[in-house]
Amino acid sequence: MATHKLLLLPGDGIGPEVMAEVKRLIGWLNARGLASFETEEGLVGGAAYDAHKVSISEGDMAKAKAADAVIFGAVGGPKWDGVPYDVRPEAGLLRLRKDLGLFANLRPAVCYPALADASSLKREVVEGLDIMIVRELTGGVYFGEPKTITDLGNGQKRAIDTQVYDTYEIERIARVAFDLARKRRNKVTSMEKRNVMKSGVLWNEVVTAVHGREYKDVTLEHQLADSGGMNLVKSPKQFDVIVTDNLFGDMLSDIAAMLTGSLGMLPSASLGEVDARSKTRKALYEPVHGSAPDIAGKGLANPIAMLSSFGMALRYSFDMGALADRLEAAIAAVLASGLRTADIKSEGSTVASTTQMGEGVIKEMEKLHA
Repeated sequence: MATHKLLLLPGDGIGPEVMAEVKRLIGWLNARGLASFETEEGLVGGAAYDAHKVSISEGDMAKAKAADAVIFGAVGGPKWDGVPYDVRPEAGLLRLRKDLGLFANLRPAVCYPALADASSLKREVVEGLDIMIVRELTGGVYFGEPKTITDLGNGQKRAIDTQVYDTYEIERIARVAFDLARKRRNKVTSMEKRNVMKSGVLWNEVVTAVHGREYKDVTLEHQLADSGGMNLVKSPKQFDVIVTDNLFGDMLSDIAAMLTGSLGMLPSASLGEVDARSKTRKALYEPVHGSAPDIAGKGLANPIAMLSSFGMALRYSFDMGALADRLEAAIAAVLASGLRTADIKSEGSTVASTTQMGEGVIKEMEKLHA
C-alpha cells in the first residue's frame, strides 16, 4: 500500500479544533489498514504571523510543495486586523493557491436528508440538492494588477482592483467543469457578467468554444451571475455543475452554502494541473466556513466540512473513491441519528460538541467497516 504525505495546516480560530477530528480519522484509517498517511504540521495565517511575522514561512511553503496534498483549516480573526496588508492571514492561503498552481476550486453543496429543515428555504426546495460549483481560483480580480490605493489629495483616495483573464485560464477551468459534469448529471451552467464586463464577454466566448470543440455531449447553459445567484435561491435543483470566475465563485458558493443549512457543512478542493509524467496534481482541501473566532476554543465548531474536505482528498488526490463514499455515508448516518453541533441543531436533536461529532463519524465508519 502506497504511503501518502499530508501537510496539515490548522491555522486560526476553529481551524485547530476541526483539524483535530481529521487527525483522529487519519489515525483510524491508518490503524485499520485502510490507508497509509504520513502527516506533518505547519503554521499559516495569524498563527504564522505570531511566530514568524509572515502569513506562511518559506519552510512551510516547501513542505506544501513536497506534500501529496495539503489539508487546510482556516485563517484570520480580529486579532490580526492591524497587521500589514501583505502579511495578513489570508495572504498565506492566497500564496498557497498561487504557488501551487491551484486554479480549480471545487465546492459541492449537498443537502443531507436529515438537514433539509435546517436550511432557511423550504424543504421541497433543497431536499436532494447536489450542486458542484467550480470556481477559477488563481486569476481574476483577486490577483489582477494594478491593485492600488492612491492618495488624490483633498481627503480623496482612489482604489483600483483589476479583473484580468486570459483564454487559457478560462479553457482549463471549463474543462474541469465539463469533465465533472460527465460523471454527474451532464449539465454545466456558466456564469459571468458579459452584459457589463469585457472579461465576461471573453469568458462566455471561450466556454462556448471549448464546449463546441470537446464536450458537445454535455448540456451547456449560460446565466448572468446576478441572475444565477437569484436562481440558486429560487430553484437550486435546476443546477448540476456551475462554472464561474474567482469573484463570482466566492459569492455564489457562500449562497449555495446556506442552502444546505450551514457553512459548517461545506467542504472544498483546490486542484492544480495534472502532471504529465506522474499523473498527480497539487491539491489543497479546506472547509468553506472560515475561522469563526467568536466560537473558537468553545467546542462548538462543526467538524463535518473539515472531515468532508478530507473526503474530497481521498477522492481527488488518492483515488480512494470507495472510502470517500463510506465517509459520506458515515456523516449522513450521524446526522440521521439526530446528533447535531449548535449551528445545525433542531427540535428533538442531540446537541454535540466538536469532539463528540467527530467521534460519532468514526463510530459510524466502524459500523460500515465491520
